[in-house]
Amino acid sequence: MMKRVKSIFGIFFLSIVLFGCNQTMSFQSVDELVAEVEKGVESITVEQLMEMIENGDMILLVDVREPNEHNAGYIPGSLNIPRGTLEFKIGNEDFWDAEMLYMPEKDEQLVLYCKKGKRSILAVQTLEQLGYKNVKFLEDGWKHWEMTYPLIYEKNLDQMSHEEEEEVGGC
Repeated sequence: MMKRVKSIFGIFFLSIVLFGCNQTMSFQSVDELVAEVEKGVESITVEQLMEMIENGDMILLVDVREPNEHNAGYIPGSLNIPRGTLEFKIGNEDFWDAEMLYMPEKDEQLVLYCKKGKRSILAVQTLEQLGYKNVKFLEDGWKHWEMTYPLIYEKNLDQMSHEEEEEVGGC
């Protein structure tokens, strides 16, 4: 009888260990999700980014906003890869050949930004899951850059402006 109780207890304990640890977190809003992800990713300030640019540091600066947002104004030297296609393009040789750039190594320094920072936080997590080891997001995103360095930006005048299409992503 005692052996049977131990066996049942052992199976019960093993079930708790195996299945109890495999729970996924659930969030009430996207803001909760972003706040949780932000705890585990690294950031950089606009001042730190400017210092890196001025020092000529080797970084890949990626704007994860949609093309219409990027074309209206972006940080000089940044490459537009929208968050929705980032994981498909980041390791795709054909994409990098078309951009006439080299494909980044997994340990290269990448800085991601979006309008206010939320999309880039999630994008950093995605790249880390794909094995990129040195990825950061720009705190408060493009809007903070634009307010801090209002004369240091570029835009694609040939392309559609920010006002012509509805904003995507809400952040």
